[in-house]
Amino acid sequence: MVSLPSPPFGVPYTRPTYVPPKPGPTTGTARDTELERVRSLARVLDGYFLDPILGLIIPGGGDILGSLLGVYTVTIAARRKVSPVVIARMLMNLAGDAALGFIPVLGDLADFGFKANQRNLALLEARSVHGGRAKARDWLILVGASLAFIAVIALVIYGIVALVRAIA
Repeated sequence: MVSLPSPPFGVPYTRPTYVPPKPGPTTGTARDTELERVRSLARVLDGYFLDPILGLIIPGGGDILGSLLGVYTVTIAARRKVSPVVIARMLMNLAGDAALGFIPVLGDLADFGFKANQRNLALLEARSVHGGRAKARDWLILVGASLAFIAVIALVIYGIVALVRAIA
């Protein structure tokens, strides 16, 4: 077991917090590279329709892959200490996207319009500055949404296995 070095002069250890990027010395503007990466990911998955196309090409598996790629946005939101309610909404967007995409043909067509990653980007941009403090109810919503997300992914995996067994 690795232990942290003891702090000097009896100062208690505090966990580092997220600090947004500061303006560069010559440009006068701040570049938020994490948010730029999230924008690029959302643009590729939803704007260029990679997420629904993956669902069409790889039934079930493409929807799981698209949802797992979308978890990056949720990770950035958690790192920025965005309210757990917002994180729960992001997870529910991804779960809804995966559940919709798993329905053969009609679900894939609906997946073209749902755009969970664009929704999550909008939530992150709107709430990252004003995250707010979480209450006990917020944490319950977060746990419930996380369990729903895991259940949807497990259901999709179960459906893929059942489909493969039926074919074989």
